[in-house]
Amino acid sequence: MLRGFLILNMSLIEPRMLLSNDDPALLRLLDVFQRSEGVTTDTRTAGPGQVFFALKGDNFNGNTYAHQALQKGCSAAVVDEVDLVNQDDPRYLLVPDVLIALQSLARWHRRQWTCPVIGLTGSNGKTTTKELIKCVLEAGFPHVHATNGNFNNEIGVPLTLLASPKEPDVAIIEMGANAQKEIALLASIAEPTMGLITNIGRAHLEGFGSEDGVLKGKGELFDFFRKSGDADTVFVNAADPKLMRISHDLKRYLFGLAGHAPFVREVMSENQFTWEDLSGQIHGPMNVQIAGQHNRENILSAIAIGLYLGISSTECTTAIERYLPTNNRSQWHHTNSNRVLLDAYNANPSSMHAAFETFQKEASTGQDHSNGLCIIGDMGELGAFAEEAHMEILDAAIKRGFDVVTVGPLFARAAEQTMGQNVTVFSSTALVCEHFEQHPPFQRSILLKGSRSIALEALLKVL
Repeated sequence: MLRGFLILNMSLIEPRMLLSNDDPALLRLLDVFQRSEGVTTDTRTAGPGQVFFALKGDNFNGNTYAHQALQKGCSAAVVDEVDLVNQDDPRYLLVPDVLIALQSLARWHRRQWTCPVIGLTGSNGKTTTKELIKCVLEAGFPHVHATNGNFNNEIGVPLTLLASPKEPDVAIIEMGANAQKEIALLASIAEPTMGLITNIGRAHLEGFGSEDGVLKGKGELFDFFRKSGDADTVFVNAADPKLMRISHDLKRYLFGLAGHAPFVREVMSENQFTWEDLSGQIHGPMNVQIAGQHNRENILSAIAIGLYLGISSTECTTAIERYLPTNNRSQWHHTNSNRVLLDAYNANPSSMHAAFETFQKEASTGQDHSNGLCIIGDMGELGAFAEEAHMEILDAAIKRGFDVVTVGPLFARAAEQTMGQNVTVFSSTALVCEHFEQHPPFQRSILLKGSRSIALEALLKVL
């Protein structure tokens, strides 16, 4: 017999199925949540009055930390392993699946809102685009609630929704996925009223299986609108035939680098361009702090959403010019000796090619009169495509005439099969640091591009 437990009877719920709003289990959890100071999943940051959700991972079991959370002042602990907790303590809420309980609570909380909710996904540029949209919308809305960092998975999306105790003026929910059906789940939790897919590229191929698999997986966001029938609109890059095809039957607002408003009218330089709005008025030249043609598309998507939600063209332009990239994404750094394009938050074949295009334009106009120095780190989550993809990217860097430094075992294997010159191979970022401490580059344009695990930003201190 479970003596002190508050037991949420969810035995009839199928695995992975969210609870309905009138489910008794959810109603009891709501009662606890509404009297709390929010939710937490980490005892290191848990505080008085919060509800602790004892999530599990490959290397941890939150049930074993539930007692610690209560000791730190949490008002309740949601658990799903009876043998690991004190059965006499009524502060424990026993459920069959803690993650489903968290997701169900988040969806209920979201359903109390009547504000616009923007769902955002894509292979590349999600977080940058989210930040751009937030920057634009803050010009007209006092409370814009957006995903913090990259809290964009099955845990991060619920936590993002629950992090806003009151209804915001508008919400921006970033959704990430490594395989099919994940975006469908996240959309069912966040229930967006507007949607944007930044692009479709060769990212997370290990889980998606192919680029067509990526399209199907990311397209689940548009499928949600198609099935719900109550979407406000989706925003689509008119220059992307794949996105145009999968959105053809939805209410959509188009933008692009030409031919649709808002669109780029004239590119003055890599970081300066004009754009035209719906009325035909030209704005700019606009000075931006973020590099790359792909980021011009991200900027236009933010402007499109801003215009749609009532932000003026002038306010959009001012907001974009004020935006500064963070988290090692498309940032130019001027060190004592060199110009460094740092884009080391993540990498896949599509984003690598885009970075090369941006970097080559900049390197040819800067102080570097030699070839640009390209330091590239291994790309993760490519599965069976890893060997082919690393050979492709290394070959592309060589053909562009860069002096190439590779970091990591995958590029090292590719270099063994590539007869290109000007390629230096290192197994780790630490060894690259040692090399440049002894042989510092001078007046070079340098690209740092690699997956998060390679941590190429550590090289800034020696460049």
